[in-house]
Amino acid sequence: MHTRRHAIITTALGDLTLVADGDDLVGCRFPPTDTSTMGDLVDPAVDHVLGRAANQLREYLDGTREAFDLRLRTDGDGFQERVWAALREIPFGQTISYGQLATLLGNPGLARRVGRVVGQNPIGVIIPCHRVIGADGSLTGFGGGLERKRYLLELEEPAEVRAARLF
Repeated sequence: MHTRRHAIITTALGDLTLVADGDDLVGCRFPPTDTSTMGDLVDPAVDHVLGRAANQLREYLDGTREAFDLRLRTDGDGFQERVWAALREIPFGQTISYGQLATLLGNPGLARRVGRVVGQNPIGVIIPCHRVIGADGSLTGFGGGLERKRYLLELEEPAEVRAARLF
């Protein structure tokens, strides 16, 4: 039996709502978030799944973590699961376009469908949908807003790129 619960954590990105079901993390969402189906509000300090996710998110946002080591469950259909799995394969500090992602999934004609599924990512930031950009390199849709997407992409830039951008 699964026990759904959630925690709201404060991060450099603002508040995030983490959702767990049993031993799996099933959500990481930006506000506004309807918590009516997310179970009890708990303190992440006393919940091993939510606490671990909160700690790893803070490490990532502090620049001391590049990859997450969490048990994730997304509960999508077959195509959604393929897209979300492909997102997890995008290396830290790299980006890919929706078309390139569709091509990796075997059908470049599915770029728009891929884009819709990327936008439905239930575990934002941890499943790095922010690494998907427009074909022309532009920042496009992100559930947390383009400023947060820009922040995450800049966070993942190599130090020399960040330094060059400052001058």
